[in-house]
Amino acid sequence: MTGHIDPTKERFAHFREMPSTGSIHMLNLVRVRAEAAYPDGRKSTGIEAYRAYGRESKPVFERVGGRQFWLGRFELMLIGPADERWDLVFIAEYPSKDAFVEMVRDPVYREAVKHRQAAVEASRLIRLSPLAPGAGFGES
Repeated sequence: MTGHIDPTKERFAHFREMPSTGSIHMLNLVRVRAEAAYPDGRKSTGIEAYRAYGRESKPVFERVGGRQFWLGRFELMLIGPADERWDLVFIAEYPSKDAFVEMVRDPVYREAVKHRQAAVEASRLIRLSPLAPGAGFGES
């Protein structure tokens, strides 16, 4: 599985250009390293480094109106690569695309993200547009 830790400039530009009329959900799939990989060599586990990222970025996340919408524990890949696993699975909600962009551009957040970069071995960040659920699979 390819690492995918940060978005490319092209993908982030595409994200910013997408229309948005309301809240967005961001599905986060995160696999952390056993040992964090800080450029300065400091020692920490991956989960400790990710928790530091959460603590330091929380004030910015809350200020822009973000909230953790859903949290779950990965148990089994029933359909998909059998060796793929995720340590953290959650959905964050933002009041708008612009709120997310404001967060990632904030200097406090940019400083906190060093912990995420040290912690994460692989990740997926998937933008979702909330819909009202329907009665059956795939229905709204």
